[in-house]
Amino acid sequence: MTVFSAFSNEEIIAFLKSKVIDGQVFTDPATLKKQSFSSKMTSDESGLALAYIEAKSTKDIQGVLQAARKFHISVIPQDQYTSTVVGADGLAGSFVLSTKQMNQIKEISKADSLAVVEPGVINGDLDKAARKQGMFYAPDPGSKPISGIGGNVATNAGGMSTVKYGATKDNVLGLKVVLADGREIKVGGRTLKQAFGYNLTQLFVGSEGTLGIVTEVTVKLMPIPIGKPTMGIAFFENMTKLAEAVAEIRISGVYPSMLEALDNATIEALDRYEGTHYSENSGAMLIFKVDNNVPEVVNKLKELMDKHGAVNATVTTDSTEQAGLEKLRRDMLPAVFAGQNHIMEDMAMPLSKLAPMMDYIHEVGEQKHLKIYVAGHAGDGNVHPTIVWPKEETEAPQAVVEALQLMFHKTLELGGTISGEHAVGTLKNQWNNEELGEDVDQIQHQIKALFDPMGLLNPKRKIN
Repeated sequence: MTVFSAFSNEEIIAFLKSKVIDGQVFTDPATLKKQSFSSKMTSDESGLALAYIEAKSTKDIQGVLQAARKFHISVIPQDQYTSTVVGADGLAGSFVLSTKQMNQIKEISKADSLAVVEPGVINGDLDKAARKQGMFYAPDPGSKPISGIGGNVATNAGGMSTVKYGATKDNVLGLKVVLADGREIKVGGRTLKQAFGYNLTQLFVGSEGTLGIVTEVTVKLMPIPIGKPTMGIAFFENMTKLAEAVAEIRISGVYPSMLEALDNATIEALDRYEGTHYSENSGAMLIFKVDNNVPEVVNKLKELMDKHGAVNATVTTDSTEQAGLEKLRRDMLPAVFAGQNHIMEDMAMPLSKLAPMMDYIHEVGEQKHLKIYVAGHAGDGNVHPTIVWPKEETEAPQAVVEALQLMFHKTLELGGTISGEHAVGTLKNQWNNEELGEDVDQIQHQIKALFDPMGLLNPKRKIN
């Protein structure tokens, strides 16, 4: 069918460039391909964006949205572009709007225990800046060295410290957001308590850029705990035994700040990647951390692990050794992904159901004859099974698809969620009705229509 457009692409780009004053507009094929497909999960040339914009100010964002409204063009928000669920890939003829150049730490207030940052600030950079003033930023996703605060807000990122300090939503006090109609609004504020009005702050956290573009974030900072932290590792017969130990630790009063689980297949991958020999110990590894070296706490932790068959447990207060353990956990993904196609999933369970889910994932792997690597943030019930297949097979084999469906259904049956911290994006939006129910699914679309009546902001993501 022939489409008669009122404007040429050249006219659209010229108008767009007139509205982006501080930032840059890119239209060269190499940049468009990189920013449209760098998730590596989509590469269809027909999905190429029309323009990629690196905004440097709120006015730039407002200008892009003005052009989008005028020409009815979709806007795909990006920050550091680390989505694992195809939540920020370009769409055909869209504007890809990046906030990664809006990367200033505007304020760190020790007195008020907060920081005010632009969305492009890297999570780890904020934490380092806060620590220079005796504070720290608690959310600690595996992507901490590369992911931006704006993306963390968009996806409600979790991480290794969530077990004690909560996910991103628990650490955001306020936001500035540009709506689809161009208005910049301020929600939340600088206070630790706030009960006035509807809680719009938390509505935007986790909305994946479908309701507005975040331009400023006010986050909580925590004082660095007194004393030396203690970290350690322990080995269990299997992930089920490990999960049982974790469930008891979580209700013991110990309050660990890290409880990370890795199964034997993952440990073997790390041994190959790091040149270590951890897989010789047992079937599953628990990496744990408490913020203070209090003997009663450390002894209780050891006692509970011993009760569930832990062996070769070691602890350390040495900062270099602790950094090595943290690196081990962060290197898990490149170790598992090396040379293979992969899908890493992100289910979260009630803690009492974590052990049964570990058993079930093992059963699915055997049933479908698949290699499934299992790791995750055991302390908050968040499990990341990763399925791999040969690099030469570009499409996921049918057995992989079936295995994911089985695991998703089992997760929901156990009262869990199929997206604990990686968001929904394109890969999971067809499950909204299944997980949330028809009524809530409809309400989500009504909210989307209220904030974005033209449907311009990140369409086909989050709620489909």
